[in-house]
Amino acid sequence: MNPARRSLAGRMAELAVAFAETLDEVQRGLALWPFDDAAERQRWYYTPTDHGGLPLAAMRPRQQQLAHQLLSTGMSEAGYVTASTIIGLDNVLDRVEGYVATWGRERGRDPGLYYLRIFGDPGGDGPWGWRFGGHHVSVQHVVVDGEVVASTPCFLGADPASSPLLGPHLLRPLAGAEDLGRELVRSLDDGQLAQALLTSVAPVDLVSANRPSFGEGEGDLPLPLGDVWRGHFTGDLGARVDAIQRQAEAAAGLTAEHLERVRLTSRPKGLPASSLDVSQQEQLRALLDTYVRRIPDGLADEEAAKYAVGAELSSLYFAWAGSLEPGEGHYYRVQGPELLAEYDNTQRGANHVHTVWRNPRLDFGGDVLRRHYEQGHHGRSGHHDH
Repeated sequence: MNPARRSLAGRMAELAVAFAETLDEVQRGLALWPFDDAAERQRWYYTPTDHGGLPLAAMRPRQQQLAHQLLSTGMSEAGYVTASTIIGLDNVLDRVEGYVATWGRERGRDPGLYYLRIFGDPGGDGPWGWRFGGHHVSVQHVVVDGEVVASTPCFLGADPASSPLLGPHLLRPLAGAEDLGRELVRSLDDGQLAQALLTSVAPVDLVSANRPSFGEGEGDLPLPLGDVWRGHFTGDLGARVDAIQRQAEAAAGLTAEHLERVRLTSRPKGLPASSLDVSQQEQLRALLDTYVRRIPDGLADEEAAKYAVGAELSSLYFAWAGSLEPGEGHYYRVQGPELLAEYDNTQRGANHVHTVWRNPRLDFGGDVLRRHYEQGHHGRSGHHDH
C-alpha cells in the first residue's frame, strides 16, 4: 500500500463526486461513463478532435473550476502549469493560422474544447478513473482498491513549441524535453551515436501515435494523420488532412526505409543505457524527469526511483532520428520493459512538439486491473446512462 497513492485517490474521488453532483441530465450523459466500457476508456487523442466527455465550453464557470481542480490534482505543479499553458496556446495557434482553421466545426482552435470524462463511480468500491483531454493534452488516472494505480498514457504537446514573449525570453512549454534530449545525444561519442541514431530523417509524428497499446507483433509505424482523430474525415476536409501528411513527409524527405528504421517494437532499439557513462546516465535521468514528473510528486518520486540506479536503468534504450541541430526535424525515444518516453518535433518547420509517457504494462490500469479481476474483485462498475 502506498500512502501517497491512497491519499491522492481520495482527493480525486472527492473532486469527481463534487463535479458529478453539479451536472444536469444532458451533461451527465457526456461526462459520466461506465468503467467497463474498455474500448472508450482506452481511446485517447492529442489532435483537436472530440476526445469524449463534457467540454469546458459546455460547463458553467464553477464546473470548469472543478474540472481544472481535478486536472491539477492529477499533475504536479509544473505539470499543471505546462498543461494550462498548452491549452492557452490554442489561441496563439489560431492567430498563427490566420483564424481560418475549422476542422469541421465553427472554431478549429478552441481552448473551450478540452473534455472531462469520469469512468465508473468515484464514490463506490469498484475501479474508476478519469480522463482530461483536448488538443495536445491527454491526462488519465485509474483508481483500484482506493489507490491510484495508473497514470499513463500522459501526452503533452505544443504548437507553436516556441513563441515570442516581451523581453529576451521565449515561451517554450516543453523546452526541457527538447533541450535535455539534444544535450544527451550530443554527449555521445561516435560509437555511441552510431548505435543511438536510427536514421537521419525523423518521422513526422510519434510512432506509437494514440494506439491503445504498442510495439506488439511486428511492431508499429506512425499512423496516418487522419487516423489520430475520432472518426474519419471525408470530402474536402479529408483531402486536406491527406495533403498535410504528404506535404510534411515530402518536406522532410521521409521514405519507407526511414519509417522502417523507427518502427516501434517490443524489443527496444538504439543505445542501451548500460553503455552510457555516469554523467550521461545522469543526463538520461534528468530527461526522464520531464516525463514522469508530470504527475504529483509522491507518485513521480516512485517512478523516478525505478531509474535511479541498477538494473532498471540498464534496461532502457535511447534512440534518435533526424537532425541534431535546433530548428531542424528530430525525434527520440527512451524505451524499456515498463516505459516509453517518446518525442517528435518535425511539423511546422520543427516548431511543433509532441511528447508522450507510456507504460506498456500499466497503461489504462493494465496488469493491476487484470489481477484485480482475476482475484474476484468486481465491485460496482459505475454504470451511467449515456
